[in-house]
Amino acid sequence: MSAVPPRLPDVLGAESTAFTQTVDARWLMAYAGGLGEDDARFYDTLAAGGPVVHPVFPVCYEWPPLVDLRERTIGPALAPLSVHATHDCSITRMPHAGECVTTRARVIAIEPRRAGALLVARLTTTGPDGAVLTTTDYGSVYRGVESTTPGRLEPPLSPASPPPAAPAWSEPVEVRAEAAHVYTECARIWNPIHTDIAVARAAGLPAIILHGTATLALGISRVVRRELNGDAARVRRLAARFTGFVRLPSALVVRGRGRAGTSIAFDIVAADGTPVLGEGVVTV
Repeated sequence: MSAVPPRLPDVLGAESTAFTQTVDARWLMAYAGGLGEDDARFYDTLAAGGPVVHPVFPVCYEWPPLVDLRERTIGPALAPLSVHATHDCSITRMPHAGECVTTRARVIAIEPRRAGALLVARLTTTGPDGAVLTTTDYGSVYRGVESTTPGRLEPPLSPASPPPAAPAWSEPVEVRAEAAHVYTECARIWNPIHTDIAVARAAGLPAIILHGTATLALGISRVVRRELNGDAARVRRLAARFTGFVRLPSALVVRGRGRAGTSIAFDIVAADGTPVLGEGVVTV
């Protein structure tokens, strides 16, 4: 007799506490440094507004309310079964160094998936004047978990990305054995499945894995350099679907998959061609 799978609580519409944080230059520079960025603009504290903000940096200030939302709604039994599955971030403007931002998270969708239940949290971040800076739909699949009340309260942030073309360019990325530990501290994103082998194995993983947002950021960095002349400030949307775990160390390949209007498609594969990140898009 097979075991009854756990069920996701009825959490549609649940909200986190509002978190206000200061985005200081040290945090911005540490994030860029943790990704191995060598463009001086990411470290220029003399520039107006401070260092240029990496396009994936919003995941740093979004993490505390996301954790709070999980603790309030999911609980410790199901939390380790969660894996980052989808990510879609819309950027109105990035915060400046020294600016306080306030982020709130809300569950806007629950959908059944073959692997389990997909929960989408919308994270909305505002600046000191209350204007929206960034909005992110963060999708997590709870593996082996059934969805209790599927539904959607808000439409997706953006329409579907254009289909990718044949690779126009590719760039190898070496991910070192300590990359997850470095990213954890530089991003201030603490999830022990990325740094503690005992926790990773208890969650059903063969080893620690790289953060999905770190994989995304490494890919975005290559797209910015190859397609945007290194101008990270031009990015207004980034999205992707995570399709595989990145074990450490690893060799990845970022591939440019063509343009459609203001959108640039890309994906990431392992050295053997195994997909790691799909449906990647950067919009300017």
